[in-house]
Amino acid sequence: MPHERLKGLEVNELSNSRLRTGIIFSECFFLHRTGRNHPESPARLRAIMRGINRLNLLKNKRCVLVKPRIAKLDELEMVHSPRYIRAVRKFCSSGGGILDEETGTSVSPESYAVARLAAGGAIRAVDMVMEGKIRNAFAISRPPGHHASHASASGFCIFNNIALAAKRLIDRFSLSRILILDIDVHHGNGTQEIFYNTDEVLYISPHEDPSEFPRSGFIDEVGNKKGKGYTVNIPLPFGTSDPAYWKALKFIVIPIALCYKPEFILISAGFDGYFRDPIGELLLSASLYLKVFQAVIDLARRLSGDRLVAILEGGYCPSFLKSMIPAILFRMMGIEAMVRDSRPRFSITVHKIAEKIIRRVKETQSRFWNLTL
Repeated sequence: MPHERLKGLEVNELSNSRLRTGIIFSECFFLHRTGRNHPESPARLRAIMRGINRLNLLKNKRCVLVKPRIAKLDELEMVHSPRYIRAVRKFCSSGGGILDEETGTSVSPESYAVARLAAGGAIRAVDMVMEGKIRNAFAISRPPGHHASHASASGFCIFNNIALAAKRLIDRFSLSRILILDIDVHHGNGTQEIFYNTDEVLYISPHEDPSEFPRSGFIDEVGNKKGKGYTVNIPLPFGTSDPAYWKALKFIVIPIALCYKPEFILISAGFDGYFRDPIGELLLSASLYLKVFQAVIDLARRLSGDRLVAILEGGYCPSFLKSMIPAILFRMMGIEAMVRDSRPRFSITVHKIAEKIIRRVKETQSRFWNLTL
């Protein structure tokens, strides 16, 4: 059995899949400039690609590099208002600057085109999975998207890449049960807003306390009209570590997914819950992220015929991204991978608070889903 160790990463070949894992990437993503010392910088993607290239991952027969394409205007309009799209284009063409001052969302003259490329990459990823050209995919793209709403930018996000991917699945492929699991440390307020009134998308988000930002994602936000019960928020206290986060996955996320039986699974793949991340306030480990991704890969195999696409959101510790994302790609390719890393601290006080919140979420969501209290 092939076995390799390199820079904290261990891989073991487990399975033999006919289809390959797509990596959606273009160096054009580097052209979106956010300003000096901004956390959402090209350094994030450069680190990821260094990790991928160091392991010769793109030469693996189970993996294929997929070039993104520019999203068409009518595709952007699936979730964004034409007026907002025009405003972003005009602002960037006028030289860029601070698009949203409250959250420090900065753009450069190239950002409009790059954001359309990120959106198009997400759309192409789901197209290729649905057409049977690839098994699953990870879009290594920027700017991120889950804070972008129908008519505004926020949280470093311009166009909502994952929402566009979900709407593509609904409009072109007539799917009616899409699971979006948002594992970014912050609540994806834009994604929630876009799908709050529909049952065609189940949005689940475990995240840190959203009282400061984005001030949405509380337990009682469960959807509206046809969408009532199809929004699941798990707001965890600052300092939450692996045991409580995994408990939320095990007793809320996975059981609800099993009830919902999604036809396609999308992951808003944020990594700012990592305990060394400069922005996030959770204390999650590398092993926890691998455990979460493996659980979702297993759900996709069981429920959606392996149809799974992850789209990069936050995560601002480049050294972590460099080892973490290649390990996840190996898992998506059917090859076991482990990242050796130190463990974050554990607070029993925080853990008890998190357990109370998890119980409250279960009580709330048990009105809609079969959850054991």
